Formats: sequence, structure tokens, C-alpha cells
Amino acid sequence: MAQVYFHCSNTEHALIDQCGASIDDLAEARERAALIVRSLITTPTTEDWRGWVLHVSDDLGDEIFSVPFASVLGKPH
Repeated sequence: MAQVYFHCSNTEHALIDQCGASIDDLAEARERAALIVRSLITTPTTEDWRGWVLHVSDDLGDEIFSVPFASVLGKPH
């Protein structure tokens, strides 16, 4: 089991995950990352999430992978 952190940022802001989560494997980390992104983009707000990226890091601060919010949002119509 590993402790990972899910930080979100764009060019102007950052949302820092102070607690992290214990995960068993990379697949679980990817599932949790997708859940976090979907949760943020479906919350009523005026934020344009297309420029945001979720960064998944280990307990040493090394990035494991990232998920651009645009990959979940799709292309604007």
C-alpha cells in the first residue's frame, strides 16, 4: 500500500491535497484520479476546468502521472 496525493492546478491556482490516500496499485490511483476530476467538474461553479490538470504524486513528492481535466471534459462544442 502506498500513500499518494492528488493535487490540481492551472496557470493561476493550485488545490493541494494535504491528506493523500492509501492505494494498493496504479489502477486504483487512476480510478481515484478520474473520480476526483469528475467530482470537481460536476460541482456547480463558474470555474472553467479545461485548463486544469490533476497531478498524482507519491509521498516523496515525485509525480506518478497526471490527468488533464480536458481529457475528461472532451472538446467544447
